Amino acid sequence: MKNRENIISLYTIVEREIKRTLRIWLQTLIPPVITMSLYLVIFGNFIGSQIKGIGGFSYMEFIVPGLIMMAVITNSYSNVVSSFYSAKFMKSIEELFVSPTPSWVIVTGYMLGGIARGLMVGLLVTIGSLFFAAPHIYNIFIVILFVILTSAVFSLAGMINGILARSFDDISIIPTFVLTPLTYLGGVFYSISLLPDFWQKLSKLNPILYMVNGFRYGFLGISDINAVFGLIMLVIFAVLLFCANLYMLKKGIRIKT
Repeated sequence: MKNRENIISLYTIVEREIKRTLRIWLQTLIPPVITMSLYLVIFGNFIGSQIKGIGGFSYMEFIVPGLIMMAVITNSYSNVVSSFYSAKFMKSIEELFVSPTPSWVIVTGYMLGGIARGLMVGLLVTIGSLFFAAPHIYNIFIVILFVILTSAVFSLAGMINGILARSFDDISIIPTFVLTPLTYLGGVFYSISLLPDFWQKLSKLNPILYMVNGFRYGFLGISDINAVFGLIMLVIFAVLLFCANLYMLKKGIRIKT
């Protein structure tokens, strides 16, 4: 296909994904905002009022960036895994494979669709957080960079799950037993500096810790890890996951069988 045709194909996939998100906004956009608002009320107000500030900020201000990132991670992942598997289940994905659309366009289109939903949810949660805590922006460039790269990584991870899934049950296993625990243990609600040395070292094996802390650094200017290292790790993950998706689509793994 020519470049113009590739652009049209990419635009069509992204447009479909965004329209899908907006069409069922009561399921895709509102629940995360309500959930994060409950976290802010329970942890920020009720429990946070009993906790001393962290890094010179109130507990409420400390957890806001983590909750935003948690919403971005879960929604970017769930958007792509559900959308891709649904297309595979209904056999509509075959239309893409019989067309001359390159595999990299398909992967990029689904990734951008996941990023779009992640950013929409992240923006809504950010707006909702303004009712609970005063806004702080230390470096807007770092905030944007981390949220886009993190959304891209989990969109691509969700696509791998969608490709390998054999049933609708399979698309909930990773979010339930892997993604959710790693997110809760990723420094959303606490600073690892408060943990004993052993648990600090163990926490540093959790990749989500670097994403949450890098994002928090962009907001508050404080972090438990080196933000540059976290950024490099995100880029590496994004490239590896993109290549993995590309390979599986070209081979037709769990799709052409």
